[in-house]
Amino acid sequence: MRRQRAEEFNIEQWQPRTSIGRLVKEGKITDISQILRVGKPIKESEIVNALVPNIQEEILEVTLVQRMHKSGRRVKYRVVAVVGNRDGIVGVGHASARDIGSSIQKAVNAAKLNVIEVARGCGSWECGCGRTHSVPFEVSGKCGSVKVFIKPAPRGLGLASAEVPKTILRLAGINDAWTRSEGKTRTTLNFAMAVMDALKHTTSVVMGDKYRERVSLGKVGVVSG
Repeated sequence: MRRQRAEEFNIEQWQPRTSIGRLVKEGKITDISQILRVGKPIKESEIVNALVPNIQEEILEVTLVQRMHKSGRRVKYRVVAVVGNRDGIVGVGHASARDIGSSIQKAVNAAKLNVIEVARGCGSWECGCGRTHSVPFEVSGKCGSVKVFIKPAPRGLGLASAEVPKTILRLAGINDAWTRSEGKTRTTLNFAMAVMDALKHTTSVVMGDKYRERVSLGKVGVVSG
């Protein structure tokens, strides 16, 4: 489910609460990669709004959760959201609130705090076009009982996957890939986090120089061996 941003972010009205936020507002940090590549945590969603102005939001799931209290039954909406700029930046978050509007906004903000960079390339032996349309090599991720495997695909194939990984991969800027999953994939949150865990491995795998010559990476590089 897609969701349009309610209003454009105004950096002049933003009052940063962290040192990184102040550096962003002062113009000393101009690219989100400067934060992500050194492993610094993002604690303000406004940082992402300022550095990634073209970020998009989509809702993966909205569920009704209940719990019993001494005063009666308490009902909340739990939302799982994904954000991305279709160019190597993507994040997933979840939140709960009594009304659906607040839960959606909280989930979107949580997703912005969890954004990562994704290395893209042409890792398919069937293609070799050198463009950044797929993943550079096969990666896998796990969350709970869910395991996800993402394999490079030739250009033009599209995303051969279920709806949850397809949405995340599309917002990450990956247009062609095969995916395989194991476990209880009906649990949307675990399914989404397993995909994110797999995408994290695109920037953490050590590659030899000989293999790097055959794989074209996008904005994000990987450690060479």
